[in-house]
Amino acid sequence: MWLPARPEKPLWITFAFWMTRLSLALVSAQNLTDTLFSVISRRLAEGTNHSWEYGTRSEVVLEYNALSYSVLSSSPIPPPQQIPPDLVGSLGDVFSIAHTVVANRSVSNGNITGPQPLMQDLSAGDPASIGVATLLANWTGQDALDGLDYAGAARDQLAFLFQKAPKTSDGAISHRLDQVQLWSDFVYMVPPFLAYYGVITQNVSFVQEACIQISLYRKYLSDTGAYNLWKHIQLGSYGTDDGHWSTGNAWAAAGMIRVLGTIQNSQYANSLKQEQADLSGWIQEIHNGMYAHLDPNSGLFHNYADDKSTFLDASSTALLASTVYRLSLLRGVHTHLPQAKFSRERLSTQSNDSAWLHFTCRRLVDARGRSVRIQRTGPGEPRGASICDRNAGCLARLGGVTGQGC
Repeated sequence: MWLPARPEKPLWITFAFWMTRLSLALVSAQNLTDTLFSVISRRLAEGTNHSWEYGTRSEVVLEYNALSYSVLSSSPIPPPQQIPPDLVGSLGDVFSIAHTVVANRSVSNGNITGPQPLMQDLSAGDPASIGVATLLANWTGQDALDGLDYAGAARDQLAFLFQKAPKTSDGAISHRLDQVQLWSDFVYMVPPFLAYYGVITQNVSFVQEACIQISLYRKYLSDTGAYNLWKHIQLGSYGTDDGHWSTGNAWAAAGMIRVLGTIQNSQYANSLKQEQADLSGWIQEIHNGMYAHLDPNSGLFHNYADDKSTFLDASSTALLASTVYRLSLLRGVHTHLPQAKFSRERLSTQSNDSAWLHFTCRRLVDARGRSVRIQRTGPGEPRGASICDRNAGCLARLGGVTGQGC
């Protein structure tokens, strides 16, 4: 899943902006059109090929289109099994992703039976990112409509993690299949699935296991000598990365936010108070370490947070900002709201009469945070009628702060 600079991964950047769009308040100066968001959504769908892309896209569209069915609203979990009429269409993309994956998993995995990932992948962890969408499809009775065994697919994915994936001696599930290796990316892909599975099946042990996995990954990846910034990749005979990859830190914080939201809105909110406090504290560790390195001019993080020789990166900046807003909502922690607001504003900056954007003409975000100049094409609107003249589409209009959705 990882490439050091991700220069050719516009999907990932678009995803990060979507995630931040789902975590920020409506800002009148940005007042972005639904048309822009529609195009960005299509670009996200067009670029989806790998398991982590299916998983992250399903989470994005769930939070945007049907916030009350996500773990980051104030709605209780599990959500209603009978979908309200006004959300049937909104959940369509999520269920479409789950349908596509589950319908093709046997072929993807070589027609095996028993424990298996939702999609064939070199990563042990990435396919689990589709697990929440699969569980939600089962919970709302999509199997009665298409005949697919969503429950079985989720069980096989769970069994694969515990029975097939390599592990450290103390139980940390490897992010890779070919060797025991821990990546910061894992925290967004696996623990949210474990926690949601536990809530849906009323098995608190899986919710607790989600927190245990995060704790183990923190043990190996959090660098106390660098103010608790997370290293990207540890263990294994090759491919390690001791650097403090900014996007990896954002992945970890965002995964913890989702687990925190799952517990806080579930039947286990009262019995797992310590786990919630731990998650909140671990997220704040990452925030404190990262925001000490925020570039004061651009409002962006460098690709490796404490290495100014690496490029300024829009994706990590956007995703980490979303976790600041989410933590403010979930736990009342407002420490880094000014920095998150600054990053949002800088990512949305316009200059004079032309827009200097982080989007290319196809509505894909430049990975390196470079501004892309787009000319206005129509006189009918001050900012230009074309989508090319709208900036940082995922950095505005979120009901995250108000809790009311978009």
